[in-house]
Amino acid sequence: MSEKSFDINISCEDRPGIVAAVTRELAGLGANIAESNQFWDRQTNRFFMRISFTVPEAVDRGRIERALEPAIARFDMKTRLADRSRRPKIIIMVSKFDHALLHLLYQIRVGWLDAQVAAIVSNHEDSRGTAEAENIPYHCWPVNRQNKAEQEERLLKLVQETEADLVILARYMQVLSDQLSNRLFGKVINIHHSFLPSFKGAKPYHQAHERGVKLIGATAHYVTPDLDEGPIIEQETERVTHAMSVEDFIAAGRDIESRVLARAVKLHLENRVMLNGHKTVVFAKG
Repeated sequence: MSEKSFDINISCEDRPGIVAAVTRELAGLGANIAESNQFWDRQTNRFFMRISFTVPEAVDRGRIERALEPAIARFDMKTRLADRSRRPKIIIMVSKFDHALLHLLYQIRVGWLDAQVAAIVSNHEDSRGTAEAENIPYHCWPVNRQNKAEQEERLLKLVQETEADLVILARYMQVLSDQLSNRLFGKVINIHHSFLPSFKGAKPYHQAHERGVKLIGATAHYVTPDLDEGPIIEQETERVTHAMSVEDFIAAGRDIESRVLARAVKLHLENRVMLNGHKTVVFAKG
């Protein structure tokens, strides 16, 4: 029997009956639940749930939404229903360091990451050859103080035209304006080459080396107007020693950054990340 696959993310104030109300309606549609995750934040009394399910081919998205309307209204739920048959579209932004970009493209090529790269955007020409080899549209938009607002409008237009689901800052070394960060909140992921909240801003490996740290790391987070303060999605660390140079730190960091960013993108595109104020709830696949 042909089936359709969906994910639904739900958040609301916690109280009894939420799970039963949702699953009862899904059962009435003939749905089969493939995966279910839930979390109760006791501090805020917020309830978070993600359900992956299949329905018969005859059941369309509109019918699912109508069936869930009573439960959504009853519990004042915030919901997001995602059709898994639609391949997500992404825009990757990069400057001169291309290791994170190349890793994302590789993971897409081998099928671990399910996404379509709608465009690569850069403020330099360095990655044009990579884009052409992958048959991906490349936009080189140099940024300075005079044209920053104009270039960000071009980016917004590109997001709209391509219907991109996510913008990825893969070591894009330009700070997005507060206005753009707000307009695309929850749709832009950045990789910061430090284990936040330590060593924010520029040259974090140099800062870490000067402090003589024994661990370095990388952090993938959503972009907000507050620099390097956005909700954290994924992190990783690696041990370093006093004998290592700044260049050794940077070399080790390149691998960490690439892995962390790819995992964060995968989690987001699989609808496994839910915003919880300044934090995230991440339902990693168990």
